Amino acid sequence: MTLLRLFVAAVDRMNYGLGRLVMFGIFALMGVLMWSTVSKVFFSPSLWTLEMAQFIMIAYFVLGGPYAMQMGTHVRMDLIYGSLSPRKKAWTDAVTVLVLIVYLGIMLWGGIDSTRYSFQYGGERSPSAWRPYLWPIKVTICVGIALMLLQALSELAKDVLFLRTGRPLRHQDEEPGDAL
Repeated sequence: MTLLRLFVAAVDRMNYGLGRLVMFGIFALMGVLMWSTVSKVFFSPSLWTLEMAQFIMIAYFVLGGPYAMQMGTHVRMDLIYGSLSPRKKAWTDAVTVLVLIVYLGIMLWGGIDSTRYSFQYGGERSPSAWRPYLWPIKVTICVGIALMLLQALSELAKDVLFLRTGRPLRHQDEEPGDAL
């Protein structure tokens, strides 16, 4: 049980810190979109802004996903779930997170294969006019999926610990690791 608590604390702390850092990615996205607008009005349109904005948004999404899961801000159907007892919620969460773990495992496997392909054949490039290398965003996606997988395992551990002890691991308003 102590190892499980240490695992939860380490994963939660890492994803919390990264999630807080990734929040600032919105400013990078705003900067690229602002430059796109300015360059279209005053200069010749930039070829790179659309894809760069897409890459930043992908990184923002996949690296911020574990933080969103940890904070409980993912979309959930509270119509039934909200009326369940804490113990039944833990069971429901444990079952659904197992399905998520399988899904993320398959996604990570495919992502690693796609990233390997990108490196193996001399650097895969986008078919656009800008033609950026695709390996940086593929690596970012794989890292994000791996972090989400770790966070899903952490959430499963929290549910198991709650079901065994009857006490939640931490309160929603605490930072990760505070109550451990």
